[in-house]
Amino acid sequence: MKTAVISATGLWTPPESISNEELVASYNAWADNWNIAYATDIADGAVEPKTHSSVEFIEKASGIKSRHVMDKEGVLDPGVMAPRIPERSNEQISVMAEMAVHAARQALERAGRKPEDVDAVICAASNMQRAYPAMAVEIQAALGCSGFAFDMNVACSSATFGIQTAADFIRSGSAKSVLMVNPEICSGHLNFTDRDSHFIFGDVATAVLVEEESIAPAGYWKILGTKLKTEFSNNIRNNFGFLNRAAPEGVGSPDKLFVQEGRKVFREVVPMVATMIGEHLGELGMSGTDLRRMWLHQANANMNRLISSKVLGREATEDESPTVLDTYANTSSAGSIIAFHKHSGDFKAGEKGLICSFGAGYSAGTVLVEKTA
Repeated sequence: MKTAVISATGLWTPPESISNEELVASYNAWADNWNIAYATDIADGAVEPKTHSSVEFIEKASGIKSRHVMDKEGVLDPGVMAPRIPERSNEQISVMAEMAVHAARQALERAGRKPEDVDAVICAASNMQRAYPAMAVEIQAALGCSGFAFDMNVACSSATFGIQTAADFIRSGSAKSVLMVNPEICSGHLNFTDRDSHFIFGDVATAVLVEEESIAPAGYWKILGTKLKTEFSNNIRNNFGFLNRAAPEGVGSPDKLFVQEGRKVFREVVPMVATMIGEHLGELGMSGTDLRRMWLHQANANMNRLISSKVLGREATEDESPTVLDTYANTSSAGSIIAFHKHSGDFKAGEKGLICSFGAGYSAGTVLVEKTA
């Protein structure tokens, strides 16, 4: 069986960023306008008034301080409260494909690869711009890659599921070089008028080049093992889709955007992921003390703190469990890859780390890697 490795990663960040202060000012202005519009119903007790958000609330709840977005103006406009990204003609490259191409080219350049060296492209993301043709096939064509391409969606765990899928192609001999990309416009499915979640998401694109060890460049990451898990839960959900777009309440209904039972998610996902990591380490004859670093899914700082402490048996340092939440927010499938991309350059040969993602489904994935010389 062939050995699969990570040869390189890529990251593309939108130039526009929104601070918590800007987001709170926008939301509070919207809430004030809403309360004025429904003043009579509020006075009659028919509806509850909208309460203000605050920077302190956001940072305590999530650890997020800012986020990158594709359209800052629409999000911050109290009369819009959503990104406004112009549609493109079918002859133009789609927005998500363009984002993925930027990240993919960086990964290819870092590995010293040409697009034609790639045998397969996987686009793994929580929300695709369209149903078909597959985003991955468009990305493949834009880059000039050969072979085949397809999309996959496992919500926030899409990247780790994508890495295992790519690694399986390598192990079986179906491909020697697989490009896995994660374009995420999470702001597009976020309800910016929901005080409990209006601050959660940001936009970004990442890429991971998974290859056969025999062709990998120096300093690659050997994939020691991968593990995937899913358990059905309604606690994180997005009901938008072509079958319900004509529902009586219309596409503007809150459940056609991101909704979650945050406290339930916290209580149920933390032990599930911590147990899964422990089991995976045990299967490979390892323990938490063998890990130099964990690149956890960037959804919530408190969740990551608790998961890492369960794995290590103590509180993890920032070096052992780095965060990018403060500047990127939750970028769904791309979060753990951003952390890996930005916080892996100081590894020495033989040191080991863990890439881990978790999210809706529930879904969770772990990828154990070892740095080589």
